[in-house]
Parts: sequence; C-alpha cells; structure tokens
Amino acid sequence: MDLTLLYRGPLASCDYDCPYCPFAKRRDSREQLRADRVRLERFADWATEQTADRLALLFTPWGEGLVRSWYRNTLTRLSHLPHIRRVAIQTNLSCRTDWLADADRDTLALWCTYHPGQTPYPRFLAKCRELVRLGIRFSVGIVGLPQHLEAARRLRADLPEEVYLWVNAAEGHTYDDAEADVWTALDPLFPYSRRPHASAGLPCRTGESVISVDGEGTVRRCHFVRAELGNLYDGSYRQALRPRPCPLTTCDCHIGYVHLETLPLYDVFAGGVLERIPAPAG
Repeated sequence: MDLTLLYRGPLASCDYDCPYCPFAKRRDSREQLRADRVRLERFADWATEQTADRLALLFTPWGEGLVRSWYRNTLTRLSHLPHIRRVAIQTNLSCRTDWLADADRDTLALWCTYHPGQTPYPRFLAKCRELVRLGIRFSVGIVGLPQHLEAARRLRADLPEEVYLWVNAAEGHTYDDAEADVWTALDPLFPYSRRPHASAGLPCRTGESVISVDGEGTVRRCHFVRAELGNLYDGSYRQALRPRPCPLTTCDCHIGYVHLETLPLYDVFAGGVLERIPAPAG
C-alpha cells in the first residue's frame, strides 16, 4: 500500500503568539508533554514496522514540534527507513538546525513559515541559509496580510530562487483583484489559496490514499472531517480505505485541498506535495 499520513498529536504549546493564530502561546504541562512524546513514539514505532507499505508522513502539530527533542529524533529516525519516501513537518523554524546533519536529506523535508514580529528577520533568514547549506528540502511561507507584504518581498529577494515562497490567504480576509495580483507576483500559486475551493461531492484522495491520524491512533480521512474510519494500531482503518467524495461544502486549507482530484496540484507539486514544493518548471 502507498499511503500518506498526516499526524497530529496532542502537542498544543507554541513559542510564538501570532495574533492571527488561535493556538498561539499555549502552555503544555509536563504531563501533557510526556503524553505527547509517548504518543509520537508509538506512531513512529508503528511506521517503522510497516515495511510492506510505502509511506509518506507529514507532521502537522498545533504547536511547534521541532523545539521538542522527540520530534527532532523521530524525524531523523524515520528519514533513514527505506519504506518511507518522505517525512516532513510544519515548523516556524525557531529550533536549532544542527540535528539535521544526522537526517537522510533525500527523505526529510521542512515546511517553514515566517511570522513577522515573532522572530528577528536576520535570524530566520540565517536559518534558511543554513538549510540550503545542509542540502535540506524546504519551502518558506507567510500569511498574506497587508502588514506582511514588505517582509514577503524581502524574503523573496533574499532567498535563493529555487526556494519556493508560498503565501497563505489570511483567514477571513477578502482579496480584491489588485491585492491578489500583488501576492501572486510573489507566489504564482497564490490563486489556489485566495478563495476556498468548492468541494461538496467532489472526489478527493483523502480516505483512500491519504489519512489523518491523531495521538490515540484514531484515523479520519482528513483533519477537517470528524467521521472516524477506524484505528491505526488495530488495523481497523484499512477496510475503510476507498474512494469517497468530500462531505464538506468547501475546503480552504492547503493540506486539505491539495488532495482534491479536481485540482491539478499533484502535478504542480509532483515530488513535493507534503513539503509544499512545486515540481521544477518544465
């Protein structure tokens, strides 16, 4: 089986307090952190044992994972397994980067987000340049708020041309054509993020070749549909995997709509769907 899994454990703590994020600056207790570590290691053990399958793994924690040693260790460990074709994580890149030298750089990738006002720009840019030096696959993105425009332009000018800079439409923000054109000049794929995608009744890979897993091992088709398909650890999810239309009216998050079969994004991001890296032009 060729399967993509999006894992989100109970970790909720983040070292940033972005005003546009409802999960910013949460504090996990020592017990909560211990529970998150136990659940992450259980998931990693499961993935390690699935040698008959071909897996791609994206970690999408509510909080910041890479400031925790167990996320760094897990990504490094999984990156060396031959049956895992990609392991990636969403991160604000506030962590140190030396651990990446021990990872398999053909397998590991990072989906990085720059949050102006949360970290000095030179510090973030220096970490991006270190990723380039280490040969790590990564994309960099920013939320498309008017006050972020100059920072986005600065990033695009300072990052190597081959590093994809993506722009997420800000939740609740409407873009007129002129404003959308400004962001599209920085990210040619911004039109896919600009508006929610109609999805009701449309075919989607989630629930068939893509699934979402929480810390208890509960499997759902994606993070946005609450219906359960079974449990990862008892194998009950497997009998539920099949093509199925989307039950929601719209899909407005990249980690969801990228899997819609009515959009060409598997071709656009061929080889880089999880880390949000487009295929090379041509």
